[in-house]
Amino acid sequence: MLRFAILIHDHPSLHWDFLLENGDNCLSWRMLADPTSVKTCEIPAEGLPDHRTLYLDYEGPVSGGRGSVIRQDSGTFEWRINQPDLCEVELAGTNWRGIIRLERIKDRKWKAGCEAII
Repeated sequence: MLRFAILIHDHPSLHWDFLLENGDNCLSWRMLADPTSVKTCEIPAEGLPDHRTLYLDYEGPVSGGRGSVIRQDSGTFEWRINQPDLCEVELAGTNWRGIIRLERIKDRKWKAGCEAII
């Protein structure tokens, strides 16, 4: 199964990095609100360059003075939709189970929809 992680990242301001394993790298987004804090949500997100898979397990300082990360949740996921401008995955995390849908609005701007599975 493929892995995911949600990291709390404190630089340049507080945000959540959402990582989806994709071969040798992770597809990555910066979410501007905690995707696990509510049963349903819609939050702004920003596409990031791919991250190394080591960040699926890493906690601590980020090189280059880019703050630090703490893993908020991790686990496995299954693709529901995997298209360049639309991704939807079902997460089975340690603390959170649910669906996250990411839709590109323009360039690096995305919106994320979250729904907890009860």
